[in-house]
Amino acid sequence: MAFSKVGFVGKANGVTKRVRLSPEERRQQLITLGVKMLGERPLEEISVSDIAEQAGISRGLLFHYFPTMQDFQLAVVAHANTELLQRVRPDGSLDLFEQLRDSIERYIDYVSENRQSYLALLRGPASASPDLMPLVDETRLAIVEMILDQMPVPAEASDRPRLVLAVRGWIAFVEEITLSWLRAETITREQLVDLLVESLLTLALALNPAIAAALRG
Repeated sequence: MAFSKVGFVGKANGVTKRVRLSPEERRQQLITLGVKMLGERPLEEISVSDIAEQAGISRGLLFHYFPTMQDFQLAVVAHANTELLQRVRPDGSLDLFEQLRDSIERYIDYVSENRQSYLALLRGPASASPDLMPLVDETRLAIVEMILDQMPVPAEASDRPRLVLAVRGWIAFVEEITLSWLRAETITREQLVDLLVESLLTLALALNPAIAAALRG
């Protein structure tokens, strides 16, 4: 069966059919395949052969779109990070507390669906890559800005650097707690969400009572 949106190939009477795609469509197809595989296995276990076979192209053609395997991995991680940011973006129709809880719930759901790649990216061989980790750090900073943008603190406030540093530390806490939970779910999902929500509320109280009051509603 072929999925024309991303140009997947299929078979008819035992013969593989190739879908003619524009260069940009083909590039996006390869990234989409990589992101799909990233949900099933660590980044370093995604092979050129697997990608080429599923895309219905030669191994050499993959490198026409991505000069090296590292370039392909960077594109896949960047796309996956964009998906994560879209998934956790605050819902403006909710009050501040519900926005926080809703975003954390969607974060937990996302990493649960992609646990192998999440574990591997933050703790596997890829976590030492000087090229890949800046993408992860950019995503973390984007989440920090998402959180602070919802708070009653002007963007130009003199205290903002301290708040950025503190929320960045909270995100590190969230990642570590979530990684541990993924390895052994010793508490329920709801208990995990409660823990992460309350940890930010406690931090907010120490940092800025006005922020804590806004979060508490």
